[in-house]
Amino acid sequence: MTIRHATETDLPEIVAIYNAAIPSRLATADLDPISVESRRAWFYGRSPTCRPLWVIEQQAIIAGWLSFQSFYGRPAYDSTAELSIYISPAFHRCGLGRKLLDQAIEQSPTLGLKTLLGFIFAHNQPSLKLFETSGFQRWGYLPQVAQLDGIERDLIIMGLRIGEKKSEV
Repeated sequence: MTIRHATETDLPEIVAIYNAAIPSRLATADLDPISVESRRAWFYGRSPTCRPLWVIEQQAIIAGWLSFQSFYGRPAYDSTAELSIYISPAFHRCGLGRKLLDQAIEQSPTLGLKTLLGFIFAHNQPSLKLFETSGFQRWGYLPQVAQLDGIERDLIIMGLRIGEKKSEV
């Protein structure tokens, strides 16, 4: 298992993993597949020293990815980032999301980050459990803010102050 910075040649696989998550209606508010071209600006908005995009490989296969996104786009929030994690369906339940999240928490101080956020649908129990067991707490609840296939869905904001991770019991 290797975690590394994504390269532009990884973008088609990153998009394929993202698109594989759309039909489940668990992890993204996109309703239709996206294109590689539509993600180029997003890709170039990532920076290895500030807002990285990492891929995790298993036997030279990209099995998932994690990105850091600036929060709210104003300078006062520069030390806060939103995390997104997507794992290929073939690699679900293999602990790769945990590996990515652990590295994100560990590397956050070197990225100038003090606060990490996750925006997770309330019905996405696997992701909520992942973040909770990594010390994130529920900081916000937005009822019925998304409509997925005619069903109104709630959004939970998970937060972690770096250095304040709960110890495991």
